[in-house]
Amino acid sequence: MTDTRWHGASFRDPSGYVFTHDGELYRTVTEGFADHYDQMANSGLVGDLTERGWLVRHEEVDPRTVGMSDVYRVLKPERIPFISYPWEWCFSQLRDAALLTLDIAWAALEHDMVLKDASAFNVQFVGSRPVFIDTLSFQSYVEGEPWPAYRQFCQHFLAPLELRSRVHPALAKLSQVNLDGVPLDLASTLLPRRTLFSPSVALHIHAHSRAQEHYSDSGGEARKAKVSQRSLFALLDSLRSAVRRTRWAPVGTTWADYYSQNNYVDEAMSCKVDQVSSFLDRVAPASVWDLGANDGRFSRMASERGAYTVAFDMDPAAVEKAYRQGCASGDCRILPLVMDLMNPTPQLGWNLEERESFLERGSPDVVLALALVHHLAIAQNVPLPRIAEFFAGLSDRLVIEFVPKSDSQVQRMLASRTDIFSDYDQAGFERAFSRYFHVESAAPVSKCDRVLYFMRRNVA
Repeated sequence: MTDTRWHGASFRDPSGYVFTHDGELYRTVTEGFADHYDQMANSGLVGDLTERGWLVRHEEVDPRTVGMSDVYRVLKPERIPFISYPWEWCFSQLRDAALLTLDIAWAALEHDMVLKDASAFNVQFVGSRPVFIDTLSFQSYVEGEPWPAYRQFCQHFLAPLELRSRVHPALAKLSQVNLDGVPLDLASTLLPRRTLFSPSVALHIHAHSRAQEHYSDSGGEARKAKVSQRSLFALLDSLRSAVRRTRWAPVGTTWADYYSQNNYVDEAMSCKVDQVSSFLDRVAPASVWDLGANDGRFSRMASERGAYTVAFDMDPAAVEKAYRQGCASGDCRILPLVMDLMNPTPQLGWNLEERESFLERGSPDVVLALALVHHLAIAQNVPLPRIAEFFAGLSDRLVIEFVPKSDSQVQRMLASRTDIFSDYDQAGFERAFSRYFHVESAAPVSKCDRVLYFMRRNVA
């Protein structure tokens, strides 16, 4: 018996839809898009982009093998290890995704094609490498036509980058509540007045926003100006310069310098590294989620052992540092993402099916939760049994650290509040987790009161 499921966001693209068939990922090409698809294939664009590593690779399969008979082509793309969304990216990830999109649009023009869709959702990351995943985002170039994805690029990339760099990194969340991109009138309102004198921002955001308003006020009857191919190249070059000028330094946040300011002495950190290494070597996981990863120190230990590792942290500066380190080393097995476990990405979009929640996007072989539990239990009042239940829903194996009240980090948390956590001790921790996990190893960390556990989920 076969199992075919359509992707919840595919209805937006009339060129083809994405589906899974018996657990494998496929994409159709509709008859209406056949001419564009053939030109794209014959022009050499696909080969050029895939050879550069810019476009996800795919192979054509016989439509009958997946039960299709009324489509032009069926493609089987390489699967991305973990799907992420723009508001989960650090600043440099969004910037690199924007530059990749412009590079692809430029290459398309060189092959007499046009990138018709510049949505940030069309870019994914394989570790530190951005890759474009929408093979059907190209159409034949028509002389005189403006770039159809100009507004979309500004809303999905340039406006969010400017808001993050000039106002506050927390404005990344605007992309989560505006799935079609941050409205340019909103961006224009939020940006500092001085950006009116920045040529690129004034042109691509402020003036662009006013032009949209004028077009709307005129009932959408404004005549489209003819745009030469040379002018399209000039537009892409202007946008590239605007993106490259955006800057954000990963400093000044709560956890950006955690490892240089925590209470670990060298011997304690060395002991912790050895113990985590031992646990990872015991399991040899293919996939790891590191929750509360900070700048990715322990995530890199997993990726160095061949595990594809997603490093989640709520601090954008810490994630920025982790991503920059991954880019410098060329590590394509570690993906740093911004994620607040107290408010993770939920199901979003039409019928809550277009964008998957954090919990729906995989089941790792191992979860790392190092120096995390006290933040959830003490700082956020999450009961230990609820924390244990949460981890049991993620993975069969867990490497977790318990930080007792005697630890200086917990003492700082309790200094400004009443200690209402009567069950927050090692016995209470083990009791809560024993309902879901079997403790295979518990090892104290030298020179401190912390304890590292390796647990396996109980067999039902």
